[in-house]
Amino acid sequence: MTPAGSHDFAVSERRTVYEGAILALRVDKVQMPGGRVAEREVVEHYGAVAILARDEQGRIAMVRQYRHPIGRRLLELPAGLLDQGDTEDPLTAAQRELAEETDLAADSWRVLVDLDLSPGFTDEALRLYLAEDLRHLDAAERTDEEADMSVEWIAFDEAVAKVLAGEIVNATSVAGILAAAAADRSTTALRSVDAPWPDEPTALRRRRRP
Repeated sequence: MTPAGSHDFAVSERRTVYEGAILALRVDKVQMPGGRVAEREVVEHYGAVAILARDEQGRIAMVRQYRHPIGRRLLELPAGLLDQGDTEDPLTAAQRELAEETDLAADSWRVLVDLDLSPGFTDEALRLYLAEDLRHLDAAERTDEEADMSVEWIAFDEAVAKVLAGEIVNATSVAGILAAAAADRSTTALRSVDAPWPDEPTALRRRRRP
């Protein structure tokens, strides 16, 4: 057996079990240490972007949106899928989502944090941006759940308190708010928008290419 931390988890076979609108499920046969071959289910996902948009008063723009799997409305940071193929990079997607969900644009963009959301079974990853120097745009047209979505401006300290009180539970929003709080107290500079994103999902986008 190879030393711990050096095994090559080679994939000998892949098969697609399900393919839907926003995800696909495949089963990989993976070589385990010691020679055993194990099946691993992998949910392929487009990946996503989210935005912590903060104004000059220190408030952040959040949306209250109905989430059907949970069965209730959640208070969240604006976010959206990387589902436009190769025509849209993550920053452009974030700018589009901020405009579509909050009627805002920003002149200052930095990478706040990158998240692998549940790497035990999915390749879904998300890049979360800090957007500042905000500008208001004309109201966007919204459909489906987004037609019912409301925008709320939350004082930053209040947002942190809502996370700790269990009132903000969306994982992306929790991570973004707490990361911004840590960044405000850190001497480490935030990354530029062209910083590498090693775990950006590509499998589902490759699958959907013509």
